[in-house]
Amino acid sequence: MGSVAKNGLNNYIKQLQQHPLRTKAITAGVLSGISDIVSQKLTGIRKLQFKRLLLKVILGAAYLGPSGHFFHILLEKIFKGKKDSKTVAKKVLIEQLTSSPLNNLLFMIYYGLVIEGRPWVHVKANVKKGYPSVQYASWTFWPVVGWINYKFMPLHFRVVFHSLIAFCWGIFLNLRARSMALTKA
Repeated sequence: MGSVAKNGLNNYIKQLQQHPLRTKAITAGVLSGISDIVSQKLTGIRKLQFKRLLLKVILGAAYLGPSGHFFHILLEKIFKGKKDSKTVAKKVLIEQLTSSPLNNLLFMIYYGLVIEGRPWVHVKANVKKGYPSVQYASWTFWPVVGWINYKFMPLHFRVVFHSLIAFCWGIFLNLRARSMALTKA
């Protein structure tokens, strides 16, 4: 069994090196989907909602994976691959002031409009009410992840590492969005 896992990991790394964007997009999509399955089960949804699941996979594969891929490449170009503590702190700060707020905002809007099919006026009210606490929670959690990512992960693994951690964050956001939707219903 160990050799099967090792071969699978080696094949995955090979794909990551040969087709980085595609591999990161697929990885983010799969992990977003698994995160949603877990979230659905934790919120008591008995029958898996496949449309919701598909929409979460699309979000991961079409937006989260690709945007992370290009964001990390951009930071590497700006900082020329440096990993000293001062540079890592700058990368984390840039990430927390740009992609973090944007990703959380887009997730909340996407969840409300596309996944739940709510009217814009309700989504806007939910975002206005819930976004500050979601972003605050993000700023208490993600800077540590960013530090580890920029300090210790090679560039080609950063989106994968981020996607693995985002698996848990996605469960949090799903549960948060679900609880906000239930209070509106």
